[in-house]
Amino acid sequence: MSYRLVHQLQQKAVPVQHSCRVLDVSRSGYYAAQYRARRPAAVCATTVQLQSVFEANGRCYGSRRLQGALKTQGIRIGRCRVRRLMRDHQLKPVWKRKFVHTTDSRHNLPVFDNVLNRQFEPAAPNRA
Repeated sequence: MSYRLVHQLQQKAVPVQHSCRVLDVSRSGYYAAQYRARRPAAVCATTVQLQSVFEANGRCYGSRRLQGALKTQGIRIGRCRVRRLMRDHQLKPVWKRKFVHTTDSRHNLPVFDNVLNRQFEPAAPNRA
């Protein structure tokens, strides 16, 4: 935020040295931020491998399993870095449902009659 303000002040003919001194920002930091803004983002080989492993496993691997899969490919990377790369590239695992409903009420099998018919106290034992 401060670097953007220094840049705006520079456009209005305020020297960078004065702006940086007033905002308590280093000039070298300002120029480094300008350089970073112009430079294109580098494509990391680890990121490419991470994305390919994630897609190859059906988008269901989390950071632990991705780290293990990358380790088997010979890429040593920490779990926190895997988590950060996943967050940076919006790689969110999709969990599969563990429970499947198997009840089918629309069947053609015979259905037993309601013997009690909400009469929970029959007249004698074994009469329902």
